[in-house]
Amino acid sequence: MFLASRLTCRWQAPSLALVLCLGSLPALAGTAAPLPAPDPGPALPYIVGLHEAYLTPQYWAARLPDADVPMLDRAQVDAQNARMRRDDDHIQDIARLPAAISAAQLRASIVALSSWPARPLHDSHGTLVSPALRQDIEANLALDALPASTAPQYGLVVHRAALRTFPTRQRVFSSSEGTDIDRFQESALFPGDKVAVVHRSADGAWLFVHSDRYSAWIEARYVATGRKDTVLGYGAKGPYRVITGAVAHTVFTPEEPRVSRLQLDMGVRLPVLADWSPAQPVNGQQAHASWVVQLPVRDEDGTLQLVPALLPRSQDSSADYLPLTPRLLLAQAYKFLGERYGWGHDYDTRDCSGFVSEIYRSFGVLLPRNTSAQGISPALDRIAFTAKDDAATRDRAVAALRVGDLVYIPGHVMMAIGHVDGRTWVIHDTAGGSWKGPDGTRVQAHLNGVSVTPLEPMMASDTLRYIDRITNIQRLRPPTSPQSP
Repeated sequence: MFLASRLTCRWQAPSLALVLCLGSLPALAGTAAPLPAPDPGPALPYIVGLHEAYLTPQYWAARLPDADVPMLDRAQVDAQNARMRRDDDHIQDIARLPAAISAAQLRASIVALSSWPARPLHDSHGTLVSPALRQDIEANLALDALPASTAPQYGLVVHRAALRTFPTRQRVFSSSEGTDIDRFQESALFPGDKVAVVHRSADGAWLFVHSDRYSAWIEARYVATGRKDTVLGYGAKGPYRVITGAVAHTVFTPEEPRVSRLQLDMGVRLPVLADWSPAQPVNGQQAHASWVVQLPVRDEDGTLQLVPALLPRSQDSSADYLPLTPRLLLAQAYKFLGERYGWGHDYDTRDCSGFVSEIYRSFGVLLPRNTSAQGISPALDRIAFTAKDDAATRDRAVAALRVGDLVYIPGHVMMAIGHVDGRTWVIHDTAGGSWKGPDGTRVQAHLNGVSVTPLEPMMASDTLRYIDRITNIQRLRPPTSPQSP
């Protein structure tokens, strides 16, 4: 990171002043000129300017003079997260919920999410959602059954589970043709995530929950409720295993199906039962080749139990969050390369904002869930762009991007990975994309997954570049910035 004591302006200064300020800095750690580019290998078809080597994190790390210099150390990450929890209203502290929530407050929370879209919706067969189906879905909100006050219950998520706009599995789409983007899909929670349960659907199958980054509906079968101190204390002390692969899985076990082949996504942190006797099997299997971790399970009555499970040593995990260096940041991003795009964490994958937040989560860094919240977070160093910022200002800001910087356009976020041959390259989880072909017409690309592309050629329309639509650029705040507490 650059040294704030050497700066004469702040990252949140107006865009043009900022870019001019950055341009006047001497070559400091994190901003030094890149090393000569290694041979990129053969050019690949289709993506503009793409070479085989660009599809490896090693290529980009080799060009950095400070690839192994921490961007933030552990104490600075903790301070960053403290700012996020303090300054960003999109981060919720469920431990501070009142002991009783009034019906009016609870209704407002639910209606803020569960409001029927104005646009027509289609089912997976292309048929318009009928008024009768809408009525059934809205009735399942059980808003008329809200008591005068509700005491939150606390629980742990026991299985990767969708967060939904309404308490239904019904998939709905904006058109009769496309069935990739389910408009009722909000996000997902993962094993060990903590929630406050504040309402139940009319059919009893769904819970309205608050988590640290989202409030939405989750299937009741994926939440186990218990004592508040047990839930909030889960995983509060080490040792741990942090999932550092795109996903990892527990071992298959017929003895305890509830923790068998359980998907664990990047950044999930599980407590390790370090004092487990090597001679004692776990669910019928000796544990020397695995980590004995503790996982939550749900009993038939919905109550919480904590049980041992095996995480094989062959799975990609670490004893703690990774050191936040450019090299490791690139490596973590590339572990998702080629994964199918999943709107709102659909398809057991993730979307653009889930992609960047899970990369950073493997380093212990907390980000808001959605692009709309990430892009304006006051806890990060933000350049905000408006219609008054001309193309030259935007181009200079893009040229100053560093590895790990997050670039936002309406509804999308990309992570910068480097500059080469006059282009800025990004990795992003995208449903589409386009650029100008050799004949000048726009090529509509079905990237539909985690892709590496140059930023400059990407087009939002026939006349507007992605760069012209940038709303914000976000960067982790330098630890010695004048803005720091």
